[in-house]
Amino acid sequence: MTANASTDKKTEIEKRIKPVGQVYIAGAEPVAAVATGPRSGEQVYQSSCAACHGAGIMGAPKMGDAGAWSPRVAQGMDVLAQHAINGFNAMPAKGGCVACSDDEIKAAIVYMVDASK
Repeated sequence: MTANASTDKKTEIEKRIKPVGQVYIAGAEPVAAVATGPRSGEQVYQSSCAACHGAGIMGAPKMGDAGAWSPRVAQGMDVLAQHAINGFNAMPAKGGCVACSDDEIKAAIVYMVDASK
């Protein structure tokens, strides 16, 4: 058997026996998956908020709709943050983003409010 044939056979075997999936264990994220810092308001919006706030699902104020956001903004940013972090009406706590920090949720609120003026 030549060196190339041996290498080819080894590569072929590695392809056949490689894992078909991965197991996720909470708190044991691989280094590549660990965030390098807080996500921006836009990043959080795109990954967690847009599904409801982009379409106005279940009464969520649509991003860009100043009329829908105005009465909410009038309550103050602290109330908006409290509702977003703890959940309010049909919205689950943190909009379902369990991995989001409170500061990331607040950044998403600022992003949506600023885009809805």
